[in-house]
Amino acid sequence: MKKVISIVLAAIMLLSSVVAVGVGAGVGVIIEPEQFEPRVFLNPSSRLVLDDYTEPGAVTGGEEFMFERVENYAFEGEQIVWDVLVWDKNGKEKVSDVFVELHQTVQVDGYIESNCRQQTGIQGLGELTGQIFEGEEMIEWNQDTMYWYACTLTVETPNSMHGEYMVSAVATDLNGLEGRAAESELWFLNPVIALGITGSLNFGVVRPGATVLSDTVVVTNSAEAGSGVMLDMFIAGTDFYDPSHSGASCPTSNVLRLRGFNSDRETGFRYYASSGSYNTCGHPGGNDAAGADAQCYVQIPYYVDGAGAGPNNNMNRIVDGTPVLFGGVYPAGNILSPGADMSMNFKLALPEPCNGGPFTDGEIKIFGEAV
Repeated sequence: MKKVISIVLAAIMLLSSVVAVGVGAGVGVIIEPEQFEPRVFLNPSSRLVLDDYTEPGAVTGGEEFMFERVENYAFEGEQIVWDVLVWDKNGKEKVSDVFVELHQTVQVDGYIESNCRQQTGIQGLGELTGQIFEGEEMIEWNQDTMYWYACTLTVETPNSMHGEYMVSAVATDLNGLEGRAAESELWFLNPVIALGITGSLNFGVVRPGATVLSDTVVVTNSAEAGSGVMLDMFIAGTDFYDPSHSGASCPTSNVLRLRGFNSDRETGFRYYASSGSYNTCGHPGGNDAAGADAQCYVQIPYYVDGAGAGPNNNMNRIVDGTPVLFGGVYPAGNILSPGADMSMNFKLALPEPCNGGPFTDGEIKIFGEAV
């Protein structure tokens, strides 16, 4: 038994001796923490478009959330806002910069456009709880390795921002590593908006006291291709005059009124419009509650310019009284998507007596406002 014991003791001493020699020789244990590339996660529930102070929307003003803007386009002065989570296992202090990067779809390399601001007081992943994964591992909130950032992009003038851009949230760390959110967004900045009109408003020779209808005029949303800009449509007009100095009188002066009465008979102009399955038959009547007549023709309000013009220069929506969109603000029949058409006809009830002319010096204005 003593011999066996001594052999065991010798083995223990030898093992101890080997370990001591290894440490003393400087071989040791080598541990090098991984340089962790920052992970960037975009909170999709946080995306907002804020109005500017120059041309406020129908219901919003400066720095207010434009809930009616459902497509990804924005104009000069408007702001796009996201909440972004940045995660760095090396420690949140290792994150050196978080920014919004823009690059046009035809380009590979982007450029830094706006820096993001670190937020305080946010506890947990909020809307992202249970939805972020690193491989098969679901990520939980860690205040030592995570920060929330608010990223705000202000749209500049068309000189520097015009066209389609991929917008990404990017983070860099002190080791020079870079990470970006997988959910880049495609935005059209400062799109050109335009209306196309096919046809003309020519009533020809009209007998005094008669009521005549025009040919159909087609109004088209001709906004820049790919922009997705939807237009809210408006109408207003002016009186008409005879520029040829013919000694006109219609019925008592040298003016053809946009709206008037002659011998208890309504005179002037009305319009009918249709867009898809909607038309002006249910139109509420605009400024004076005149409503649509038996043929669904609606009075045209006077265009008011200058001081006291009111919203959109006193223009009325063309097809009103239809189901509303975007929080109960925009009539569905009055919204034109890119390339969509609105058909319009006009009715003229000429006063009696009426002579002179032609009455060509006046306007009926069609106006489209980006939603």
